[in-house]
Formats: sequence, C-alpha cells, structure tokens
Amino acid sequence: MADAPDAVAERIRVALGRVLDPEIRRPVTELDMIGDVVVDEGGAASVAVKLTIVGCPAADTIERDVREATASVAGVSDVTVDVTVMTAEERHALTDKLRAGRAARGMQFGPDTLTRVYAVTSGKGGVGKSTLTANLAVSLAARGLAVGIVDADVYGFSIPGLLGLVGPDGAAVKPTRVDDMILPPVAHGVKVISIGMFVDDTSTAVAWRGPMLHRTIQQFLTDVFFGDLDVLLLDLPPGTGDVAISVGQLLPHAEVLVVTTPQPAAADVAERSGLVARQTGQRLLGVVENMAGLPQADGSVLELFGSGGGAETARRLSTGQEAPVPLLVSVPLSLDLRQGGDDGAPVVVSHPDDPAARAVDALAEQLARRGRGLAGRKLGLSVS
Repeated sequence: MADAPDAVAERIRVALGRVLDPEIRRPVTELDMIGDVVVDEGGAASVAVKLTIVGCPAADTIERDVREATASVAGVSDVTVDVTVMTAEERHALTDKLRAGRAARGMQFGPDTLTRVYAVTSGKGGVGKSTLTANLAVSLAARGLAVGIVDADVYGFSIPGLLGLVGPDGAAVKPTRVDDMILPPVAHGVKVISIGMFVDDTSTAVAWRGPMLHRTIQQFLTDVFFGDLDVLLLDLPPGTGDVAISVGQLLPHAEVLVVTTPQPAAADVAERSGLVARQTGQRLLGVVENMAGLPQADGSVLELFGSGGGAETARRLSTGQEAPVPLLVSVPLSLDLRQGGDDGAPVVVSHPDDPAARAVDALAEQLARRGRGLAGRKLGLSVS
C-alpha cells in the first residue's frame, strides 16, 4: 500500500532541510525558501522554491539540489520544481532573521565576538602574504571550521583570483545583494569579500585616500553577512598605512600574523608592521616565514633568500614583551604553490602532499586547536 501523500510531503520537507543555500550556507527550509510541497496519489511531487532575488547566481544549484533531495525520498515517482522569487516583505523578514537582532550596519566582529579574528600583515609586498592567507583559510575550512576572508588589500587585491572566484572574462565574481545585505561568494568553503568584486576591470587602479579606505573596510565588516564564523582572516596591504590603522581601530581585539621572508634584512620592515599592530592594541600571535628553502630532489635545501629572517623577526618583536612572539612555521618555496595561485587552485587542495601545503596545514592545525575566542568574554551567566 502506497504511503499517504501528506506523509510523503513531510518526508520531502525533512530531506530539504539538508539542502543548503550555497551563499548563506544554511538550510533552505530554515531560510523560508520552500513554499508549498504537494504530492498526489501517484507520488508526483511539486515543490515551490522562493529565491532571494531575481537573477540569483545560485539559482541553478538550488533548483538541482532541491530536485535531487526530493527525488531521493521514498514514495516519490516524479518531481516538479516551481521556482519563484521572494516578495519584498519576505526578503525583509529573511534579512531580519539572518541578523538575529543585530542592527543593520552593525559591527559583526566587535569585542564580544566569539570569532577568532586574525589580521595577516607584512612589512613589504611580494612576500606571499595573500597566497598564505588564501591557503590558510582553505585549510581551516577543510577542518570543518566556518571561515571568512576580508581582502583588505584594497590597492593590490588578489584573493578572488587565488581562490578561483573569477568568471570567464577574468573579472571577480560579484556578491549577491539582498536588500541592504551583501552575501559574500564562497570558494572551497570560505566566504570571501574583496574590493575586486566591486570593480568592473581587474586592471582598475583603486586610488583612494584614508577616509574612503576606512569606510570600505568598515562596510565590509558591517554590511557583508558572514554569519557565525569560527575564524575571520583579514588580508592587509603591506606596510603601515591607512588600512592597517583602520583595522586596528575597528578590530582592536584582532590577533596579528606577521609574514616575512628568510632574508635577514626583511626583519627590519616586518618588525615595523608588527609594532604598528601592537600600538593599536592588537596582540601579535606570531611570525610566519614564507619562501623558505626550496627542497631539492637529493634531499638538500636551496636557500635562495637566505635564512634566519623569520627567527630574527620573532626575536625583535619579542623584545620587551612578557611573552615571546613565536616563529609559528616556515613555508618552503614551492612551484605548486605558485602555480596554484595562478590557477585559482590552492595548493592545500590541489597538491596536499607538497611541502608548502604541509607547512600551511601545520599552521592551520595550530590555529584550529585554539578554538573560539572565549577568553575574557562575558557569558551572560549569573548565580542565583
């Protein structure tokens, strides 16, 4: 005897609870994107899907996943998916639900956040800071953490390309807007926002002064909906300029990773970026030495950029501090790492056994073990 249509419809709704919106990363049922679910006596199912906006870039993915989830339910003989768009009132209700009581344009990662916020900085450009940030984020996400990146390198944005968030024309994938809320694109499980997503040409030069830069970073931290993140990484521009100062003002509780190279002379400029972070109240978590020796087939290591720069940077930044600033990891030079950056395929995914990938994974493991930021937070508990 066939199951009653209502029982099959209920099983369909349960199955649809496992379908995630690709941008928001929450079940479509929880987001009120599923309307009527109707099943006839013969098992033919009709499911109404309400997209957030017209032209939703995830429309095809959502329709496919809904169709597959519905077809997998016992008792379903045929599937029809009716795709429509939310009304203005439904979109407003959705954004209110996502904000969960937080005011529009409110800071998502303020002092009470449980999200670990890491600012990745360097004294000068060309040390592989952005490549490290992209791969570190992907490695953390692969460990089951909810991870986001703010590409704060406004002048030299490269995170979209490093993560493959580019279209056939080479332009960065655009974020989706739902009312006044911006939904960041997702790559390799990482939510990403970058100024590169708001310019029409990747060769466009962004020529902004301090106030405009500050407003941009502030908007990324308020209007972009990241949801409940375990880790937020900020890829800062090199040096000690306006963006580094703005991040220090907006996120004084952020922890800082200083990226340098093995060249001893690099310790001078790397030290300055760390000191600026400290002056804004941020804590220096440690130093990452990138472009360390290149492993050779015979087991030897070719030190193209010398050695000792990472350790020297850590030593200098530790001077006068109660706790030393550690050298967290040395990432060797790698052709696969460089090629992965060009192809938009992070080395931790494309070549996980590469020495550079293993080094980044080791750093990700250190950060993952730290858990969420509960230290010093008020938990809202009282003794009765």
